Amino acid sequence: MRKLKNLLKNENGSVLVLVSLAFAGLLALTGLVIDGGNLYMTKNHLQKTANAAALSGAQELTNGESQVSSVVNNILVHHREQGAMEKLEIILNNRVEVGLKKTVPLAFSSLLGFEAVDVRASATASIGTLGRAMGVAPLGIPESEILEYGKEYELKVDQTEAESGTFGILALAGTGARTYRETLIAGYDKEIKVGDIINTESGNVAGPTREAVNHLVNTCSSPTARDCPRILLIPVYRPHQHEQNKLKQIQVTGFAYFYITKPMTNRDTSITGMFIKRADSGFTEPGALDRGAYTIRLTE
Repeated sequence: MRKLKNLLKNENGSVLVLVSLAFAGLLALTGLVIDGGNLYMTKNHLQKTANAAALSGAQELTNGESQVSSVVNNILVHHREQGAMEKLEIILNNRVEVGLKKTVPLAFSSLLGFEAVDVRASATASIGTLGRAMGVAPLGIPESEILEYGKEYELKVDQTEAESGTFGILALAGTGARTYRETLIAGYDKEIKVGDIINTESGNVAGPTREAVNHLVNTCSSPTARDCPRILLIPVYRPHQHEQNKLKQIQVTGFAYFYITKPMTNRDTSITGMFIKRADSGFTEPGALDRGAYTIRLTE
């Protein structure tokens, strides 16, 4: 009987040890789940912030390093990660790389000797030559035109110039002065890409052009402003079909951005503005000519 009692006492002790070990293991597992979940959410938020900072900063790669840096920092502030910057590499007219780091204190895992973990995220955004886009203006410039960015140009919109092919008025959404005016103000709502064949507009559009231009010049005041309606996305073209010395169709070979600098008077038959380098939404296409219009994409 004495031996049996001792055996029972020994089993009670073993059960206590096993329960203690199981509880410790469960506590450690709970800690790993909680801390692991916190690390995952931090990593996810940090990666989204890095992506947003790189993409937004890349919009300014055609302007200057200070503009890129300012936009990146604004994005970090907006996402409450202003202290997370570990790396910022800017190559103008090419790419921007953003690296972020955040030290995350651990709760339960600190019982195992792990006080904190460094979480990192990085993103690289590059610009490429624009070859496919929406919101195109019903105007065009020949690919033979050598552009000087920042120089003031006068784009003729009278019938004589349109017929000679020096400058094209395009029937993107169909023919007619009203359709042309609405498309010039709002941009074409379908996609245009390199290789597309487009009909020219042969009607008298001097009046509708003045109405549209004078509306657009009051929408914003800077060629560096984002979403500025007076910045027109214009197809670059190669003449495709002539009939009786009139240009009837063009073939798109690239894109350019044109900033309207002045309103038009009743006697004007041209749009005054300047071509600018700009990166915005759209897609690349093989063979697209580089005329200062770029699109942005995440590359890493």
